[in-house]
Amino acid sequence: MANTVLLGQYWETNSLFHRLDPRTKIISIIIIMLSFLMLETFISYVVATILVLGMVLMSKIPFHIFRSGLRPVLFVLMFTFLYHVVFTKGNVIWSWSFIEITMEGLHNGILIVWRIILLILLSSMLTLTTQPLTLAHGLEKLLAPLSKLNVPVEQFSLMIVIAIRFIPTFVQELNRILLAQKARGYDITSLTLPKRIFAYIPMLIPLLFTIIQRAEQLTYAIDARAYGNGKGRTTFKQLKFQQMDYQLGGIVIIITLSLILLNIGGV
Repeated sequence: MANTVLLGQYWETNSLFHRLDPRTKIISIIIIMLSFLMLETFISYVVATILVLGMVLMSKIPFHIFRSGLRPVLFVLMFTFLYHVVFTKGNVIWSWSFIEITMEGLHNGILIVWRIILLILLSSMLTLTTQPLTLAHGLEKLLAPLSKLNVPVEQFSLMIVIAIRFIPTFVQELNRILLAQKARGYDITSLTLPKRIFAYIPMLIPLLFTIIQRAEQLTYAIDARAYGNGKGRTTFKQLKFQQMDYQLGGIVIIITLSLILLNIGGV
């Protein structure tokens, strides 16, 4: 089950994205994600989809990794789609009792789900192509100016990266609990959807207990390495912008401006 979670995973390949500076990837993905939030026209969605698919191919990460990573959010996507279909007012194309499906609801539901999928794939590119420590170092460098305002940049960067990195670990612990219950003759997957939802509630206590244990072990590991507040620590690998970082930055700016122009022009 842990392999079905995109966020927090790292996949080792020799691609262009793996060789980029983590600061370039963080800034570029944030800019592109912000431009995706302004998508309105069909052509802009097509351009954004081609961009994301191109990034997936260039990352050399197997496509089934992304496909399996979308499975845990299928319920959220279905709920979002049905919410817009049912509760959006407009031209009714089908009705039953108090339920009405409108053309505008179908349009909004498809576009919103489409946008969420693009955002998930785009955000997963950051963790799939960047090691956790490298990501923390890049985030720390980007937030370095805030340290003059007494902001604990080093601790904040480490906290964010650990939170992202431990998402697959938490899913793995949940899978271990499910396997333990299945070994005792209690298979949740055989239950209906409503009963399955309520069956997950008793698992919260052992899952939270395991998470607290993991957090305590991580605290001892950090203290044993004398990390402290992280200030003044050096790194073995120094970050340095290369020519391909500047080239990618220029491409990201061009793509973002193109998406904005497509939306402004209503194309």
